[in-house]
Amino acid sequence: MASREPLGATPPGTVPIEICYALPDAQTLLAIEVEAGSTVRQAIERSGIIARHPEIDLSTLAVGVFGKIVALDAVVSAGDRVEIYRPLKADPKMARQRRVEKTRATSVEGRRWVAKERRR
Repeated sequence: MASREPLGATPPGTVPIEICYALPDAQTLLAIEVEAGSTVRQAIERSGIIARHPEIDLSTLAVGVFGKIVALDAVVSAGDRVEIYRPLKADPKMARQRRVEKTRATSVEGRRWVAKERRR
């Protein structure tokens, strides 16, 4: 289990938050302090994460706080984890349907269920 260091004392008028962006092979989690009343957009811009990941386009990507989608003009609170979401590569329903079809295609022909009497 990974441990985190506490964010520590914050200057008056600021709130500690985290900015999170995950790729398949790397995750970025930045602990920063922003002025009280800052919006999600301001926090992301202040964090410098866009310089680290130039593919981030706030006009097209969704953002959230602790897994709930929020608007870019939402105000952040102390301790919030602002998450930047990448688009899905595949529709989850279609991906599941393909997995089921693949399993059915590779299953043994003529497989029978065990009778109730033999399950004991």
